[in-house]
Amino acid sequence: MSRLDLITVEGFRIDGRRTNELRKITAKTSVFSQADGSAYIEQGNTKCLAAVYGPREVRHRTQALQDRAFINVEFNLAPFSSTERKKRTKNDKRSLELSAFIRQTFEPVILTSQFPRSQIDIYLQIFQNDGGVLQCCINAATLALVDAGIPMMDYVCACSVGCIDKEPTLDLNQVEESNDTPELTVAILPRTGKVNLLEMEARLHIDKLAEITELATEGCMQIYHTLDGVIRKNTQHLMSRLNA
Repeated sequence: MSRLDLITVEGFRIDGRRTNELRKITAKTSVFSQADGSAYIEQGNTKCLAAVYGPREVRHRTQALQDRAFINVEFNLAPFSSTERKKRTKNDKRSLELSAFIRQTFEPVILTSQFPRSQIDIYLQIFQNDGGVLQCCINAATLALVDAGIPMMDYVCACSVGCIDKEPTLDLNQVEESNDTPELTVAILPRTGKVNLLEMEARLHIDKLAEITELATEGCMQIYHTLDGVIRKNTQHLMSRLNA
């Protein structure tokens, strides 16, 4: 498929969305009883499960930090998650790279100073990959951390945006990503608008950066309202069970 086929003359993408539309988001929390916090999220056909454990004793003494908690992130992509049947381990280069992005995104947001010499583990599993893996993992991790009661400065909401035929395009799917589309993943703190992550895939002309970043920020705010609704609904459910 050529890049020209990704957007029709009427302005529709291959999945029927406009260029400024997000994929449908479905999410829920407390999906694991064994974890301190957990969440499941679907962004379009990309499906991610997140589990959070801790704060707890550090696994290796060398990782212990005297003034704050150590954040450990492990990412795994299921072999059956995409058409590429390649088994990836947690030590795969791309998996380690994504784990590092996610850890760096949450380190300034989690109030780690409240838990010195401890460890917080975030485990992420992608079951189906239809693009936007990094943003989906960050959003799932946010829900799981809130579910675990880990204190944070704010939500962290992430969204990807690309440039197809010089047209800023929100929330790319896998077909759009696989056509060498310049892609930018942005994570923000919704209350302040502070940008916590900017991750670029492929080159993008500098003249398009401001427009694309603005569209990504708008997408992040839409995702924030969705995630906040999920948390509030789950909290109301817990309150009703306590009062029953």
